[in-house]
Amino acid sequence: MVEGFEVGGVPFNPDGWGPPDSATNPTTTSNLPLNVPFAPFSRADKLGRIADWTRTFNNPARSKNPADSVFDFSNDESFPASADDDASFRLVDGKPPPRPRFGPKWRFQQQRQLPHRRDEEVEAKKREAEKERARRDRQYNMNRSNVNVPRREAAVFKSSVDIQPEWNMLDQIPFSTFSKLSFSVPEPEDLLLCGGLEFYDRSCDRITPKNERRLERFKNRNFFKVTTTDDPVIRRLANEDKATVFATDTILSTLMCAPRSIYSWDIVVQRVGNKLFFDKRDGSQLDLLSVHETSQEPLPEAKDDINSAYSLSVEAAYINQNFSQQVLIRDGNKVTFDEPNPFANEGEEVASVAYRYRRWKLEEGMYLVARCEVQSVMEVNNQRSFLTLNALNEFDPKYSGVDWRQKLETQRGAVLATELKNNANKLAKWTAQALLASADLMKLGYVSRVHPRDHFNHVILAVVGYKPKEFASQINLNTNSMWGIVKSIVDLCMKLNEGKYVLVKDPSKPQVRIYEVPPDAFENDYVEEPLPEDEQVQPPTEDGQGAEPNAAANDVEDKEVEATQA
Repeated sequence: MVEGFEVGGVPFNPDGWGPPDSATNPTTTSNLPLNVPFAPFSRADKLGRIADWTRTFNNPARSKNPADSVFDFSNDESFPASADDDASFRLVDGKPPPRPRFGPKWRFQQQRQLPHRRDEEVEAKKREAEKERARRDRQYNMNRSNVNVPRREAAVFKSSVDIQPEWNMLDQIPFSTFSKLSFSVPEPEDLLLCGGLEFYDRSCDRITPKNERRLERFKNRNFFKVTTTDDPVIRRLANEDKATVFATDTILSTLMCAPRSIYSWDIVVQRVGNKLFFDKRDGSQLDLLSVHETSQEPLPEAKDDINSAYSLSVEAAYINQNFSQQVLIRDGNKVTFDEPNPFANEGEEVASVAYRYRRWKLEEGMYLVARCEVQSVMEVNNQRSFLTLNALNEFDPKYSGVDWRQKLETQRGAVLATELKNNANKLAKWTAQALLASADLMKLGYVSRVHPRDHFNHVILAVVGYKPKEFASQINLNTNSMWGIVKSIVDLCMKLNEGKYVLVKDPSKPQVRIYEVPPDAFENDYVEEPLPEDEQVQPPTEDGQGAEPNAAANDVEDKEVEATQA
């Protein structure tokens, strides 16, 4: 028989809530459960927990007895504390303590309501901008460390000449092979000097951004861009058997600085008997000046955009021609040479230019004759010094990141360094032309637009002079390497059969290709896909001299007239 559960007696307390005091009724305490804690309280006190059945018993530090855990209220202020309870103190809440948060994210979250919250956000943005600039610097240094790596936007460039299906590609030469070439040539000799030079105006050296000078236009002066075989003087020298190879300084500088080029270009090579002629096509890109060719910032691709590569090339050629005439003393006093300008008609006003036909010895029995140009002359210590005049143009400061009007006076070196980065090929070609002509000084003008959206009006902000040899050393242009490239290409072309060939710089890869083309290629009766009318430069005249007076300037002026009429 199961023994019955004895509840026991429940004492009655008429004086208050809860069981009676043990002192007044000691006999009733013996019937109470031993494990149930209790404490006297008044009606004003709040009732505490009776039991907590939600406790977990996974913690080994806690008691294994469920009864002890359920009725453990040692942390409850409703019950009196004792020494034993303090020793076995346990929390009812089993959640782990919050983990500390560290780092800028938590710090800014904590200070979101502080008065200087906006200052902290500004500092955070500055730090992010510094990180972005550091990332761009690393990327630029990576690109600069290997000059043979094509740029990201190189794939969108087009070839300077349309490759026809009947052309036969003979060879392709990577630019990496040019870096290993070296050839030393002796001092050249002058065969003939033609043309006339005006004196340089020294007051132009005092031009500053605060004292800028408006760029004038010289519509009445003619500029000539005559190729090699159309030059009557070179034809005469070839008939006299003065040399084996013939070229111009523009063509030679393009070959010498080929590893620095990004845009596509082409040179026509004609092998006639034992002689070699390097020519340019009518309307070739060699007549124009590249702008931002080696920059990391791509230019707009739209042809009608004033900041596109072609529009800037035409604008740069227009600026360069006018600048070379404005910095002269135009008082009629000229220095004349053996013969007049071979391309000018009688009574025609021509630009100040002198042509030096010079000869270099490449090897025994092989000489090279080139037509070199200088634009001005200056008297220094009763000695005559030849000058080359060229102009750098600023079209929009946001592309270069340097505002010339603010930096030219205080940080001219930084401006030049930026131009050397963005126009490395153009500056190298100008230096090579000055070295070929043995110019004593090369003057660089800084010409900027009056307004970034106005590509017709310009101002001269400064004119700086450099010695060509010192400037070549500054831009790491080695004379022996330049002549090594020319000598290797001459040796390659001399092994070809008689005929016409074309050297084409690949538009997307650092290499040059040589094609065999028909004898009538690039002539008027040769059928090929023509260039758009707005990209064509004026063709040579019918007298065979190939004169192209002021082609780039006329193009810009015609566009200006159309815009004015509209």
